[in-house]
Amino acid sequence: MSEVVYEDTATMIAAGELQSFVPFGREHCRNHPNAFNLQLRELQPASELWASDGAAGLVGSLREVSLQEREREWWQLRKGCTAVKEGDVELEEELYAAGNVVVWSKGSRTQGSSVYKAFTVDSAVQQALWCDFAVPKNTDEEEIEHTVCIVQSTCVNVHTVTGKDFISPLPFQVSNVWATKFGLLLERKNANDISPGEALPTVFSMLHPLDEIAPVVCKPSGVFEGSCVQYVSDSTMNIVFTCCQPSIVVSYDTIQGIHSVWALRKVTNDERFTVLRCPTESAGTPLNLISSGILTSHLRHISRLDSPGGSGATGHGPGIGASCAVGSPLHYSALHSHQSRIMTSSPAAHSRVHSPSISNMAALSRAHSPGMAAPSFSGVARFNTSFHSPSPRGHRGLLSSPNSSVNETILVPEMEPIIPDLCMEKLWSETVTAGRHREMSSQASKVFLTSDLCENRYLCFLVESHQQLRCVKLMESYDMTQLIFATVTTISAKDAQPLQNIDAMLVLEACGSLVLYTGITRVSKVFVPGLLSPPFSLINHFPHRSTPVEHVSTPTNAGSRHIQRRDEDVMPSPVSESSGPNMKHHEASFLEDYTFQQATPYIHALRDPVCNRVTLELSSSTMLRISIPEIATSELVRKCLQAIRFILSKEAAMKVLVKWYNIYNAPGGPSAHAEWNLFVTCFMTLMGYNTERLAWMRHLHFEVPLSPVIAAKKARPSDRGSDEDWDYLLASQYHQQMNSQLVRSSPEPSGTNNMVTTGNEGLSSLSSPSSPTLKLDVSAPLFPHIPALFYVLHLLYQDLQLDELQRARASSLVCLLQQLARDLQLEEYVDLYWRDYPSLISCFTESCIIDEAMIGQMQRPSFLRSEPPCVFSWLSSCLRGKENPPFPYLPGICQRTRLLVLSYALYIIGDHNATSTDVSKYIVKVSSGHRLSIGELHFKRKSIVKVRFTNESLAEQLVDWLTSQGFTLKDLESVPFGVALPIREAIYRCREQPCSDWSEEVCLLIGRQDLTKQAHKMTVAKSKASVGSGLSLEPPATTEADEEEDGMSDIIQEVTGLIWSQDLRVQEVRRLLQSSRPVRVSVVQLPEVSDHEYIEEKENKLLQLCQRTMALPVGRGLFTLFSYHPVPTEPLPVPKLNLTGRAPPRNTMVDLNSGNIDVPPNMTSWPSFHNGVAAGLKIAPASQVDSAWIAYNKPKSPELANEYAGFLMALGLNGHLTKLATLNIHDYLTKGHEMTSIGLLLGVSSAKLGTMDMSITRLLSIHIPALLPPTSTELDVPHNVQVAAVIGIGLVYQGTGHRHNAEVLLSEIGRPPGPEMEYCTDRESYSLAAGLALGMVCLGHGSNLIGMTDLNVPEQLYQYMVGGHRRAQVGASRERHKSPSYQIKEGDTINVDVTCPGATLALAMIYLKTNNRSIADWLKPPDTWFLLDFIKPEFLLLRTLARCIIMWDEILPNTEWVKSNIPQIMRGNFDTSEDINMEAMAQAQDYITAGACMALGLRFAGSANSDAFDCLYEFAETFMKIISFAGTATVGAQTGYYNLHTSLSMILLAMSMVMSGTGNLKVLQLCRFLHKRTGAEMNYGFHMAHHMALGLLFLGGGRYTLSTSNSAIAALLCALYPHFPAHSTDNRYHLQALRHLAVLAAEPRLLVPVDVDSLKPCYALLEVTYKETKWYDETTVELMAPTMLPELHLLKRVKVKGPRYWELSVDLSKETQHLKSILSRGGVLYVKLRAGQLPYKDDPHGWKSLLATTVNHRNSRVRAFKPEAISTFTSEPALISFAEFFCKTSEGMKHRKDTLVLFSAMLYECVTQECPEMLPTYIAIEQAVGALRHRELLQTFPLWQLRLVVDFWNSRMLRPPGNHHDTLLTSEFLPVMKNAVDVALDNWLKDNNSVLRSYVRGEVLSKDAQSVMLACFLVYRSIPCLKKSHTQLEGCSSFGDVLSCSSQLDIPLRDVLRLVPVLLGSASGPETLPGFPLEALSS
Repeated sequence: MSEVVYEDTATMIAAGELQSFVPFGREHCRNHPNAFNLQLRELQPASELWASDGAAGLVGSLREVSLQEREREWWQLRKGCTAVKEGDVELEEELYAAGNVVVWSKGSRTQGSSVYKAFTVDSAVQQALWCDFAVPKNTDEEEIEHTVCIVQSTCVNVHTVTGKDFISPLPFQVSNVWATKFGLLLERKNANDISPGEALPTVFSMLHPLDEIAPVVCKPSGVFEGSCVQYVSDSTMNIVFTCCQPSIVVSYDTIQGIHSVWALRKVTNDERFTVLRCPTESAGTPLNLISSGILTSHLRHISRLDSPGGSGATGHGPGIGASCAVGSPLHYSALHSHQSRIMTSSPAAHSRVHSPSISNMAALSRAHSPGMAAPSFSGVARFNTSFHSPSPRGHRGLLSSPNSSVNETILVPEMEPIIPDLCMEKLWSETVTAGRHREMSSQASKVFLTSDLCENRYLCFLVESHQQLRCVKLMESYDMTQLIFATVTTISAKDAQPLQNIDAMLVLEACGSLVLYTGITRVSKVFVPGLLSPPFSLINHFPHRSTPVEHVSTPTNAGSRHIQRRDEDVMPSPVSESSGPNMKHHEASFLEDYTFQQATPYIHALRDPVCNRVTLELSSSTMLRISIPEIATSELVRKCLQAIRFILSKEAAMKVLVKWYNIYNAPGGPSAHAEWNLFVTCFMTLMGYNTERLAWMRHLHFEVPLSPVIAAKKARPSDRGSDEDWDYLLASQYHQQMNSQLVRSSPEPSGTNNMVTTGNEGLSSLSSPSSPTLKLDVSAPLFPHIPALFYVLHLLYQDLQLDELQRARASSLVCLLQQLARDLQLEEYVDLYWRDYPSLISCFTESCIIDEAMIGQMQRPSFLRSEPPCVFSWLSSCLRGKENPPFPYLPGICQRTRLLVLSYALYIIGDHNATSTDVSKYIVKVSSGHRLSIGELHFKRKSIVKVRFTNESLAEQLVDWLTSQGFTLKDLESVPFGVALPIREAIYRCREQPCSDWSEEVCLLIGRQDLTKQAHKMTVAKSKASVGSGLSLEPPATTEADEEEDGMSDIIQEVTGLIWSQDLRVQEVRRLLQSSRPVRVSVVQLPEVSDHEYIEEKENKLLQLCQRTMALPVGRGLFTLFSYHPVPTEPLPVPKLNLTGRAPPRNTMVDLNSGNIDVPPNMTSWPSFHNGVAAGLKIAPASQVDSAWIAYNKPKSPELANEYAGFLMALGLNGHLTKLATLNIHDYLTKGHEMTSIGLLLGVSSAKLGTMDMSITRLLSIHIPALLPPTSTELDVPHNVQVAAVIGIGLVYQGTGHRHNAEVLLSEIGRPPGPEMEYCTDRESYSLAAGLALGMVCLGHGSNLIGMTDLNVPEQLYQYMVGGHRRAQVGASRERHKSPSYQIKEGDTINVDVTCPGATLALAMIYLKTNNRSIADWLKPPDTWFLLDFIKPEFLLLRTLARCIIMWDEILPNTEWVKSNIPQIMRGNFDTSEDINMEAMAQAQDYITAGACMALGLRFAGSANSDAFDCLYEFAETFMKIISFAGTATVGAQTGYYNLHTSLSMILLAMSMVMSGTGNLKVLQLCRFLHKRTGAEMNYGFHMAHHMALGLLFLGGGRYTLSTSNSAIAALLCALYPHFPAHSTDNRYHLQALRHLAVLAAEPRLLVPVDVDSLKPCYALLEVTYKETKWYDETTVELMAPTMLPELHLLKRVKVKGPRYWELSVDLSKETQHLKSILSRGGVLYVKLRAGQLPYKDDPHGWKSLLATTVNHRNSRVRAFKPEAISTFTSEPALISFAEFFCKTSEGMKHRKDTLVLFSAMLYECVTQECPEMLPTYIAIEQAVGALRHRELLQTFPLWQLRLVVDFWNSRMLRPPGNHHDTLLTSEFLPVMKNAVDVALDNWLKDNNSVLRSYVRGEVLSKDAQSVMLACFLVYRSIPCLKKSHTQLEGCSSFGDVLSCSSQLDIPLRDVLRLVPVLLGSASGPETLPGFPLEALSS
């Protein structure tokens, strides 16, 4: 493929923006504190220096010596990655390294640089680079980490942008580090002491700073070598360049002198396997030598020995270079290709023969005896071992250190091999030319990728010693998977740099001149003001020769050619073979000859290209930064160039672009506004026009001379706003029109024009087209392509029409187009342009003659039709439902056309596949001459978006598709109003009923900020798992100190204030639960009581009150649950537990420690534990808590240890304890503090709920003797800790049905007391814990316990429950229980009192919700008095509870059901004669009732079910009454106070479970009543129960409620076990810590609507639909949010209801995840007020809303609407300002009263119809109609839009009447406007039908204003171009003929009727047509 290189020797462009350049880092380092340290180090003597730094210091100091005094500095620049919101600021980032400092700075043209990060490291920086690491995320996606890597001699420091730091030690010395797409590549330094016989891997990869460094494997290219994958172990291969996109590596072989290109990719599994596998060859046979050819290996052997480095290797025998054990064909190829070199005797002849890709690594990896693993490189040692080749003694591939002999290395430990990560696959290498000697080649000093203006890409490498730049063309294969390398071109160059964003490169030629190339095409020289380049001074002395001189092409040379330019080199080109090494000398002498040269510095090198800027290094060692101008600044020119490039062949396009670039950027070239004029001139000239002769073109050049003058380029105007605005005005359409009117107003066209023209001669007659001067030059380069170019520019013009922002430019383009259309004799096109710009086009009349003979030379493309494509008429006929041919477009250029045409096809035509499979039906690509451009391929890939086609409506599909194409609201604003209407309607429909799971972009497009914000929250949350609740609802900042310390100040008032807006119940709860202030002790001193007794009395009273205070924290923990986000730098505030009192009236202090009364010991230890839990439970699960913070909270004083223990448990309950390091856990447990162990074990187990985590299991087993082997040492574990550990096992194995644990726990329920006092106290709590744990392990499994049938779990539990003989202990624990206890005589029966509770609850949990009747019947209360006497009444409560929750579905929320649980014998009438124990009966009855109520509470937990609540409340009241009567002997005696209170407490807890989180007042009143009872009968446990009930009632401050999942029920059974402690140290029946497990049942179900505009919580109406169940049908209820949602699995859908807020529905039948994630993040649901509505808070009944006022009197509604009132109806600032400025009467607006009314009406319409974005459309329609009425229109564009609006409206109005509700234009506004247009046009037609008639006949039009109105008429009435068809219509004699003709011409009927009078020639005007009054037509 031959590449043409053109050059314009004369041309020259000017570089702009000169600045002197100093790296910013250098400046910064001067002030950097580190400089001081460096000075200090310089003062130290060298010996100390070494001592301080070890080896690194030695290396460092040596390096410092070698640099002449000056510190080695280095920097690189790149384009900034961060884009600023306001607009992309072009940032430059600099990475500067010097000494041990690395400075990363950023700066742009407008702002100075500033330090972004600076790093100081310990030793000298060897290298610093940017690198992106890919961190794999959970699924396939990867997260990119942007980092800076700083390489030191021993390690690499990696600093990420996000602030993580890593230090990776280097196991070997590194010579170079390269950044790649996957991570870092490290090149190992070749150590000289390793003898050449060993081949170690030389290139390693590090994919992440935490990953191990792994060797890279390579795969040579070629046919044979496919199998031979080996490590890269070739020390002669140097990497010279790496690149991420495409992922390639360029290397250089120092011996062969060849550059190669490799593709870098991840290793495939096969390749991994190949490199790592070890073949099982016997060690003795020299198989490998035979297989790979003895000759080859011998040759290599010889060449090695003779090479200078090889002499030491003689001792190893013949196999020294052993090759691949699998014979690699590469050796044969190596032999053939290099034979010639081996025979010669040049120095290089004895160098290594084989190609760079062969390594001995593969040989080694196969050469092991089978017992040895492949060599591995772990640790430093792994990298420095050398591998010997097979020696004659048969030890194959033993590892040895470089200086040990073979014998020492026989015993090498096995090491596992390192698995390689990356593979380099060879793509291409240079060909070695026969003529080129070895000295000729040398390593490239620079390699870069560049592309030219036509999207060809080149890989260029600069070989500095030859002053050559070799450019290899690279292409991607069609499927984008492979790179193909094509021809090599050589450019002579001293230096070169790519300029990325202008597709060019800057080349410094040998003579010192700068030349700009695009790809390999020379564009022009670059002139840098102030620098003289040598050729300038010599320009006259040397002849110019513009033909490239090439070498004779020999077969070896065909691939690469050298191009030289003699005219620029004073000497013959340095490339020619002859000059060779003398080059440098010549150059020097050349410069010395010209002494004036010394004064001006010359350019010495180029560096640091960023975008279009580059740094010049001058000979005077200063640096200059210059920028190379872009190809075009005007958008229009840029687009035209794109279109030209698209349609022409690459060669032709290149010519045009280079030509344009030179003209545009000539020094002293045009200012911005003249760019278009310049372009037109250049373009027309290239097509063969004589631009001087075309009248309209002569006015284009205002003042700019075109001859490129070599002078400094004029600086561009500054941004002060002077020149550019003037230029803009000059370029504006208005100016052009005025200009054209001047042309028109010239006296007579035949005379000379009165404007001064740039041509010498006056205007030749404008109107005489026959003038011979206007001929086209046929030889012009673009002449043959005129039709194609015309067509693409026409399509570009159509595309510009679709963008309001670009439309002004379309009018400039139309001048060019009309000229081409005239000359190509395309009448219809000219007509189309005339219709678009009638006033403009009628000024142009000239056309140029193209000879008939020459027309044949033009390539008329097939796609150029005579009928012009017009996008507006296409859309219009689409709206009218007509068939359309596909519309042509240019891929990548006319994107707007494609987007809108397909949108119409999808939404208007209704083709679901319009955007996927049927694209070709609607649009057709214009095919260009050359292969698909990159842009289009990219585009192909992008458009295969997964669009969800279900039964989505068209509107949803359209919005979805537009978003996928990157269409935003901003884009929509620039679409003309008529075209945009259907899209707006689709958006309007989607806005009414959106899906809750749409992406953020879609929600943005449809204008639902509420949904956008929600979607944004979700995406943020996905990316960062540790976000806070995300709500802007901050808890109030309280000021008073006493407020702070009660620990409840974090409840969010905004939300609670909305939920309970009528009263202060939250403050009341805070008051009741507050335990940090002294209590009031009011005891009246009776006269007979002495002072001392009085003090004792007060203290006793205080002791009673303290029972209550100590119980409060348990409730407080539930109340403040998850309400606080701790600050990581501060410890958690824990409120004190205050046990003092104040006695009125003097407020004297009352203290328990005065010694007057006996206070139980350790009374406060458990309460302070609870206090710690309560404080810890405030921390929300989403907070950021780490191990260090947990340890940081550890208190100093030992008194607070219990609190800290509670804090640890709480952290487990909210899931943060998983972050605590194992080491810390171990630390805490070894302290042996009982409380800490309990808290920690329960916490860790809760955090690992149901995970079967092994490490936690080990932790727990140590504390449970039964889980330890029988022979293990007896550990002295406190009893309570054992209980906690047993529960822990239950939690960790919850629901798993783990057999071993179940077996152990089953036997532990009946664990007998041991001999020595062990297991004798508090046995009940242990047995209960074992039962609960067993229940949890088998939770809900029922009879499906897999593999446990032999354990007979239910039978064994039944026995534990009712008693019987003890079974023999089996298994491991048999030894332990051999001898009976010395303390307790138990006998051989089961002690039911101990085992019954645990067994009962275990049964309940195993069979939970299974409705298993047979098990439930075991639990029935006995139905005879005799049996009843055998059961403790308390156990009846448990049995009833267990039975009810097994028969879950039978629980009904009514009193009958509760009473049905009481056995028949108790309900009947008693026969007094029987000896009935009334007391037992009453107790049994109470306990059974309490058990049933408890079950009812669990069944309806968190549901706020009113029936359940009423039922429970009734029982509670009954019990309250009984208690109040308890004073009377009978009742009190029969049941006992304790039993009544227990039952009441259980019922209270059941009630608060049902109402949990709702803060129900009745329950609150009950709790408050019981709170005040502090008599002696109210013990610690009852207080705990009452306050737990209070906590549950306000769970989490009203944000949480209870779940009824199995796991939640289990947690509640543990926490609410019906036996409460009698005093604060009582753990006999139930461990107090378990009370907090209730937290595990809490789930967030509060939905808080937040107004998206104000970000404040608000009220909103929700509609919640329940799924149908067997108890009720599908039901819908309305709730006023913020509210608790029912459990999600019961719901079908949740919907925000109108009319106040935009509707939003979340469908739960599909998936609940979306709603769950909303609830878990504080339940924030963003809602948006509809315009005209007020929030419920301000307007509870909706009477104040805008709509309410005008419902009654419709007609007066506009008058009723006062613009002043707008602010109450909408928060949109745009609408408010509009009302302010356009709808109020002001001084200047008085005469435009009607306009004001109209604007007010529009505003009203937009607000009430909820479409404020329609306001601009309404205004645009009104303006268009107004301009038409006043005949002020200069172009017909507004009428096109009106016509589209009317077409769209008609298409919608034809629908059945039911469907109008979702159309946008329902108002009366449109018919009025439509009528106005009709009237205006009809009036014009009445007066001017002659004009229309002359148009129809095809006569030349006059240039007056009539032509504008005519064009308007034709456009609006959709009358096609009649030039071709006038014969048809003219010939019509009757109305029927007209109708038939018009139907062929596709003219709508209503428009035909307008034409009839004109066509049928009635002179007296339209009215005379019989029977057709005009008024009838205006409909």
